[in-house]
Amino acid sequence: MDWAPESRRYLLRDDSPAFAILATRMRDGSPQATPVWFDLHDGLIRVNTEVGLVKYHNMLERPEVALTIIDPQNWYRYMQVRGVVVDYTEEGAREHIDQLAGKYTGRAEYSGVIRTSRIIFRIRPTSVYPKE
Repeated sequence: MDWAPESRRYLLRDDSPAFAILATRMRDGSPQATPVWFDLHDGLIRVNTEVGLVKYHNMLERPEVALTIIDPQNWYRYMQVRGVVVDYTEEGAREHIDQLAGKYTGRAEYSGVIRTSRIIFRIRPTSVYPKE
C-alpha cells in the first residue's frame, strides 16, 4: 500500500466501508462508471463482479481503469487511482464476494442475486491523486 498517500490509506483498510467508482472504457472509447466494493491484497486492488457484465467485458478488452475511492464520512474527500488490470480469476471469487459483503454489510454472505459466475479482477495502481 506504499503507493497510496499517507493521508488516504485509511480508505484502503479492511475495516473501511469506502466505496469506489470504477471507470472503464467502452468499445467506442466512451466512459462507463459503476460503484463497486473493493479490497486490497498484496498491494493490488481487487474488484469482484459477475462474468458477462459490461465492466467485465471492458476490463478484459481494455485493462486501463480508474477508481475514485470516496471517504464515507466526507464525500468531498477522496482518492483517485489509475491503474491496469494485471490478472483475473474465478477461483475463490464466491468466497471473496462473501468477504466483501462482511466488510460492507456486516453479513457473512453476499445476499445479492448471482446469475452467473463471479470473477476477481486485480488492478495495479499506476498513479494516485492526491500526491503527497
